[in-house]
Amino acid sequence: MRLATIRHNGIYATAVILPDGSALLLADAARAAGLPNAAYGSMQSLIEAGDAGLNAVRALVANAGALDNARVEGGKVVLAAPLPRPAKNVFCVGRNYAEHIAEGERAQNIKVGITEHPVFFTKPATSVVGPGGSVLLFSHISQQIDYEVELAVIIGKAGRDIRPESAFDHVYGYTILNDVTARDVQRRHGGQYFKGKGLDTSCPMGPWIVTADALPSPGDLGIRIRVNGELRQNGNTSAMIFNIPTLIASLSEGLTLEPGDIIATGTPAGVGYAMNPPRFLQHGDVVECEIDGIGKLSNSFATAPAPGGSV
Repeated sequence: MRLATIRHNGIYATAVILPDGSALLLADAARAAGLPNAAYGSMQSLIEAGDAGLNAVRALVANAGALDNARVEGGKVVLAAPLPRPAKNVFCVGRNYAEHIAEGERAQNIKVGITEHPVFFTKPATSVVGPGGSVLLFSHISQQIDYEVELAVIIGKAGRDIRPESAFDHVYGYTILNDVTARDVQRRHGGQYFKGKGLDTSCPMGPWIVTADALPSPGDLGIRIRVNGELRQNGNTSAMIFNIPTLIASLSEGLTLEPGDIIATGTPAGVGYAMNPPRFLQHGDVVECEIDGIGKLSNSFATAPAPGGSV
Protein backbone atom coordinates (compact mmCIF):
# COMPACT_ATOMS: atom_id res chain seq x y z
CA MET A 1 0.00 0.00 0.00
CA ARG A 2 0.92 3.63 -0.48
CA LEU A 3 0.24 5.53 2.73
CA ALA A 4 0.30 9.30 2.48
CA THR A 5 -0.23 12.46 4.45
CA ILE A 6 -2.23 14.92 2.40
CA ARG A 7 -3.49 18.45 2.91
CA HIS A 8 -7.28 18.38 3.00
CA ASN A 9 -9.56 21.23 4.06
CA GLY A 10 -6.63 23.09 5.53
CA ILE A 11 -5.30 20.27 7.73
CA TYR A 12 -3.17 17.17 7.44
CA ALA A 13 -5.04 13.91 6.81
CA THR A 14 -3.77 10.34 6.62
CA ALA A 15 -4.76 8.52 3.45
CA VAL A 16 -4.16 5.55 1.20
CA ILE A 17 -3.33 6.43 -2.39
CA LEU A 18 -5.42 4.07 -4.47
CA PRO A 19 -4.39 2.64 -7.86
CA ASP A 20 -6.42 5.27 -9.73
CA GLY A 21 -4.54 8.07 -7.93
CA SER A 22 -7.40 9.05 -5.65
CA ALA A 23 -6.92 9.21 -1.90
CA LEU A 24 -8.99 7.32 0.66
CA LEU A 25 -9.15 9.44 3.82
CA LEU A 26 -8.63 6.92 6.57
CA ALA A 27 -10.28 8.74 9.47
CA ASP A 28 -13.36 9.49 7.35
CA ALA A 29 -13.46 5.94 5.99
CA ALA A 30 -13.21 4.44 9.47
CA ARG A 31 -15.98 6.72 10.71
CA ALA A 32 -18.20 5.74 7.80
CA ALA A 33 -17.51 2.07 8.50
CA GLY A 34 -18.36 2.49 12.19
CA LEU A 35 -14.80 1.84 13.32
CA PRO A 36 -12.76 3.73 15.94
CA ASN A 37 -10.76 6.30 13.99
CA ALA A 38 -8.21 7.52 16.53
CA ALA A 39 -5.43 5.48 14.93
CA TYR A 40 -5.88 7.33 11.64
CA GLY A 41 -5.44 10.85 12.97
CA SER A 42 -1.83 11.01 11.83
CA MET A 43 0.76 8.90 10.08
CA GLN A 44 2.59 8.59 13.38
CA SER A 45 -0.44 7.12 15.14
CA LEU A 46 -1.08 4.77 12.23
CA ILE A 47 2.49 3.48 12.36
CA GLU A 48 2.20 3.02 16.12
CA ALA A 49 -0.93 0.90 15.54
CA GLY A 50 1.33 -1.68 13.88
CA ASP A 51 -0.01 -4.74 12.09
CA ALA A 52 -3.49 -4.31 13.55
CA GLY A 53 -3.68 -0.84 12.05
CA LEU A 54 -2.47 -2.04 8.66
CA ASN A 55 -4.98 -4.89 8.61
CA ALA A 56 -7.78 -2.44 9.38
CA VAL A 57 -6.56 -0.19 6.55
CA ARG A 58 -6.55 -3.12 4.15
CA ALA A 59 -10.18 -3.84 5.06
CA LEU A 60 -11.11 -0.23 4.40
CA VAL A 61 -9.34 -0.28 1.03
CA ALA A 62 -11.17 -3.46 0.08
CA ASN A 63 -14.44 -1.59 0.72
CA ALA A 64 -13.30 1.68 -0.88
CA GLY A 65 -15.97 1.47 -3.58
CA ALA A 66 -18.64 1.99 -0.93
CA LEU A 67 -16.81 4.89 0.72
CA ASP A 68 -17.02 7.59 -1.95
CA ASN A 69 -17.58 10.30 0.64
CA ALA A 70 -14.16 9.47 2.11
CA ARG A 71 -12.30 9.81 -1.18
CA VAL A 72 -10.45 12.72 -2.75
CA GLU A 73 -10.16 12.73 -6.54
CA GLY A 74 -6.65 12.20 -7.88
CA GLY A 75 -6.40 15.67 -9.38
CA LYS A 76 -7.25 17.25 -6.03
CA VAL A 77 -4.76 15.31 -3.89
CA VAL A 78 -2.12 17.59 -2.37
CA LEU A 79 0.68 15.52 -0.86
CA ALA A 80 2.65 16.50 2.23
CA ALA A 81 5.69 14.73 3.66
CA PRO A 82 4.51 11.33 4.97
CA LEU A 83 5.67 12.38 8.45
CA PRO A 84 5.43 16.18 8.25
CA ARG A 85 6.99 16.70 11.67
CA PRO A 86 8.90 13.58 12.75
CA ALA A 87 8.98 12.95 16.48
CA LYS A 88 12.78 12.74 16.37
CA ASN A 89 15.60 13.88 14.13
CA VAL A 90 15.93 11.97 10.88
CA PHE A 91 18.76 9.44 11.11
CA CYS A 92 21.08 9.57 8.08
CA VAL A 93 23.96 7.49 6.77
CA GLY A 94 27.03 8.97 5.09
CA ARG A 95 29.49 7.35 2.72
CA ASN A 96 27.46 4.23 1.99
CA TYR A 97 28.18 3.86 -1.76
CA ALA A 98 31.76 3.21 -2.89
CA GLU A 99 31.50 5.30 -6.09
CA HIS A 100 30.18 8.26 -4.09
CA ILE A 101 33.15 7.97 -1.73
CA ALA A 102 35.50 7.84 -4.73
CA GLU A 103 34.01 10.93 -6.40
CA GLY A 104 34.30 12.83 -3.13
CA GLU A 105 37.94 11.86 -2.79
CA ARG A 106 38.67 13.10 -6.31
CA ALA A 107 36.81 16.36 -5.79
CA GLN A 108 38.51 17.13 -2.47
CA ASN A 109 41.88 15.53 -3.24
CA ILE A 110 41.74 13.51 -0.03
CA LYS A 111 41.72 9.85 0.86
CA VAL A 112 38.80 8.70 3.01
CA GLY A 113 38.23 5.07 2.12
CA ILE A 114 35.50 2.79 3.34
CA THR A 115 34.88 2.93 7.08
CA GLU A 116 34.67 -0.20 9.22
CA HIS A 117 31.33 0.90 10.64
CA PRO A 118 28.49 3.04 9.22
CA VAL A 119 28.75 6.82 9.52
CA PHE A 120 25.63 8.31 11.14
CA PHE A 121 24.35 11.87 11.48
CA THR A 122 20.92 13.50 11.78
CA LYS A 123 18.73 16.15 10.18
CA PRO A 124 16.30 18.07 12.42
CA ALA A 125 12.53 17.82 12.07
CA THR A 126 12.46 21.46 10.90
CA SER A 127 14.32 20.40 7.75
CA VAL A 128 11.44 18.24 6.46
CA VAL A 129 9.41 19.46 3.47
CA GLY A 130 6.94 17.53 1.33
CA PRO A 131 6.52 16.82 -2.39
CA GLY A 132 6.17 19.96 -4.44
CA GLY A 133 7.34 22.15 -1.59
CA SER A 134 10.03 24.76 -2.10
CA VAL A 135 13.52 24.11 -0.79
CA LEU A 136 15.01 27.37 0.41
CA LEU A 137 18.39 28.61 -0.76
CA PHE A 138 19.94 30.67 2.04
CA SER A 139 22.27 32.72 -0.13
CA HIS A 140 23.60 34.73 2.83
CA ILE A 141 25.26 31.60 4.22
CA SER A 142 25.70 29.19 1.30
CA GLN A 143 26.47 29.29 -2.41
CA GLN A 144 26.93 25.52 -2.69
CA ILE A 145 23.60 23.76 -2.25
CA ASP A 146 23.72 20.16 -3.43
CA TYR A 147 21.36 17.18 -3.77
CA GLU A 148 21.52 13.51 -2.64
CA VAL A 149 18.74 11.05 -3.46
CA GLU A 150 18.30 8.35 -0.80
CA LEU A 151 16.10 5.41 0.10
CA ALA A 152 14.60 6.06 3.53
CA VAL A 153 13.50 3.28 5.88
CA ILE A 154 10.55 3.85 8.22
CA ILE A 155 10.72 1.94 11.50
CA GLY A 156 7.48 0.31 12.62
CA LYS A 157 8.45 -1.79 15.63
CA ALA A 158 10.56 -0.57 18.52
CA GLY A 159 13.82 -2.29 19.32
CA ARG A 160 17.30 -1.95 20.73
CA ASP A 161 20.32 -4.12 19.89
CA ILE A 162 18.41 -5.50 16.92
CA ARG A 163 20.10 -8.43 15.21
CA PRO A 164 20.63 -8.17 11.44
CA GLU A 165 18.55 -11.28 10.81
CA SER A 166 15.61 -9.66 12.64
CA ALA A 167 16.01 -6.16 11.19
CA PHE A 168 13.25 -6.35 8.57
CA ASP A 169 10.78 -7.33 11.31
CA HIS A 170 11.17 -3.72 12.52
CA VAL A 171 10.59 -2.07 9.12
CA TYR A 172 7.21 -0.49 8.43
CA GLY A 173 7.94 0.77 4.94
CA TYR A 174 10.02 2.98 2.68
CA THR A 175 9.99 6.45 1.17
CA ILE A 176 12.29 8.78 -0.80
CA LEU A 177 14.46 11.45 0.79
CA ASN A 178 16.65 14.17 -0.71
CA ASP A 179 19.55 14.91 1.63
CA VAL A 180 20.01 18.53 0.53
CA THR A 181 23.43 19.75 1.65
CA ALA A 182 25.15 23.11 1.92
CA ARG A 183 28.67 21.95 1.02
CA ASP A 184 30.43 25.19 1.96
CA VAL A 185 28.67 25.30 5.33
CA GLN A 186 29.66 21.69 5.91
CA ARG A 187 33.34 22.48 5.23
CA ARG A 188 33.17 25.70 7.26
CA HIS A 189 32.16 23.77 10.34
CA GLY A 190 35.03 21.33 10.26
CA GLY A 191 33.56 18.87 7.80
CA GLN A 192 30.98 17.55 10.27
CA TYR A 193 27.58 16.95 8.74
CA PHE A 194 24.87 18.38 10.97
CA LYS A 195 24.99 22.11 10.27
CA GLY A 196 25.47 21.83 6.52
CA LYS A 197 22.69 19.26 6.23
CA GLY A 198 20.31 20.65 8.83
CA LEU A 199 19.07 23.88 7.25
CA ASP A 200 15.32 24.49 7.08
CA THR A 201 13.66 22.61 4.17
CA SER A 202 16.85 20.60 3.52
CA CYS A 203 15.03 17.27 3.86
CA PRO A 204 12.43 16.82 1.10
CA MET A 205 10.59 13.57 1.72
CA GLY A 206 7.82 11.60 0.03
CA PRO A 207 5.73 11.16 -1.94
CA TRP A 208 4.32 8.50 0.40
CA ILE A 209 5.31 5.44 2.43
CA VAL A 210 5.23 2.16 0.54
CA THR A 211 4.57 -0.55 3.11
CA ALA A 212 7.22 -3.23 3.53
CA ASP A 213 5.00 -6.01 2.19
CA ALA A 214 4.65 -4.10 -1.10
CA LEU A 215 8.42 -3.65 -1.54
CA PRO A 216 9.99 -7.03 -0.78
CA SER A 217 13.41 -6.31 -2.32
CA PRO A 218 14.56 -2.90 -1.02
CA GLY A 219 18.17 -3.97 -1.50
CA ASP A 220 17.82 -4.04 -5.30
CA LEU A 221 16.10 -0.87 -6.45
CA GLY A 222 17.04 1.61 -9.15
CA ILE A 223 17.66 5.02 -7.60
CA ARG A 224 18.17 8.24 -9.59
CA ILE A 225 17.90 11.99 -9.58
CA ARG A 226 17.27 14.58 -12.31
CA VAL A 227 17.95 18.30 -12.16
CA ASN A 228 15.79 20.25 -14.62
CA GLY A 229 15.30 16.98 -16.47
CA GLU A 230 19.03 16.12 -16.67
CA LEU A 231 19.96 12.76 -15.18
CA ARG A 232 22.64 13.30 -12.53
CA GLN A 233 22.55 10.26 -10.23
CA ASN A 234 21.71 6.78 -11.48
CA GLY A 235 22.47 3.86 -9.20
CA ASN A 236 21.02 0.85 -7.41
CA THR A 237 20.52 0.18 -3.72
CA SER A 238 22.36 -3.13 -4.20
CA ALA A 239 25.57 -1.04 -4.24
CA MET A 240 25.21 -0.04 -0.59
CA ILE A 241 28.33 -0.81 1.42
CA PHE A 242 26.25 -1.41 4.55
CA ASN A 243 22.87 -2.96 3.68
CA ILE A 244 19.62 -2.19 5.48
CA PRO A 245 19.87 -4.97 8.10
CA THR A 246 23.43 -3.92 8.93
CA LEU A 247 22.41 -0.27 9.26
CA ILE A 248 19.51 -1.08 11.57
CA ALA A 249 21.62 -3.41 13.68
CA SER A 250 24.47 -0.91 13.98
CA LEU A 251 22.28 2.12 14.70
CA SER A 252 20.24 0.26 17.31
CA GLU A 253 23.27 -0.80 19.35
CA GLY A 254 22.43 0.68 22.74
CA LEU A 255 19.94 3.05 21.05
CA THR A 256 16.22 2.34 20.92
CA LEU A 257 14.61 2.74 17.53
CA GLU A 258 10.92 3.62 17.76
CA PRO A 259 7.89 3.56 15.45
CA GLY A 260 8.08 6.48 13.06
CA ASP A 261 11.86 6.77 13.14
CA ILE A 262 13.35 7.47 9.71
CA ILE A 263 16.71 6.18 8.44
CA ALA A 264 18.10 7.62 5.19
CA THR A 265 20.50 5.04 3.79
CA GLY A 266 23.02 7.06 1.78
CA THR A 267 23.40 8.27 -1.79
CA PRO A 268 25.06 6.95 -4.97
CA ALA A 269 27.57 8.84 -7.12
CA GLY A 270 26.67 11.88 -9.22
CA VAL A 271 26.39 14.72 -6.72
CA GLY A 272 26.93 18.27 -7.90
CA TYR A 273 30.04 19.18 -5.92
CA ALA A 274 31.98 16.26 -7.42
CA MET A 275 31.34 17.31 -11.03
CA ASN A 276 34.05 19.13 -13.00
CA PRO A 277 33.34 21.97 -12.70
CA PRO A 278 31.00 21.65 -9.67
CA ARG A 279 27.34 22.32 -10.41
CA PHE A 280 25.31 23.56 -7.46
CA LEU A 281 21.59 24.24 -7.29
CA GLN A 282 20.20 27.65 -8.22
CA HIS A 283 16.95 29.55 -7.83
CA GLY A 284 14.29 28.00 -10.06
CA ASP A 285 15.90 24.57 -10.35
CA VAL A 286 13.60 21.55 -10.14
CA VAL A 287 15.01 18.36 -8.63
CA GLU A 288 13.23 15.05 -9.17
CA CYS A 289 14.20 12.01 -7.09
CA GLU A 290 13.01 8.59 -8.19
CA ILE A 291 13.26 5.10 -6.70
CA ASP A 292 11.81 2.06 -8.43
CA GLY A 293 8.79 0.64 -6.63
CA ILE A 294 8.16 3.86 -4.70
CA GLY A 295 7.70 6.71 -7.15
CA LYS A 296 8.96 10.26 -7.63
CA LEU A 297 9.66 13.16 -5.31
CA SER A 298 9.90 16.56 -6.99
CA ASN A 299 10.84 19.90 -5.42
CA SER A 300 11.72 23.34 -6.68
CA PHE A 301 14.50 25.47 -5.20
CA ALA A 302 13.96 29.13 -4.37
CA THR A 303 15.99 31.89 -2.76
CA ALA A 304 14.94 32.46 0.85
CA PRO A 305 13.85 35.90 2.04
CA ALA A 306 16.61 38.15 3.37
CA PRO A 307 17.49 37.46 7.01
CA GLY A 308 16.07 39.57 9.79
CA GLY A 309 12.47 38.43 9.95
CA SER A 310 10.92 35.64 12.00
CA VAL A 311 9.38 32.41 10.79
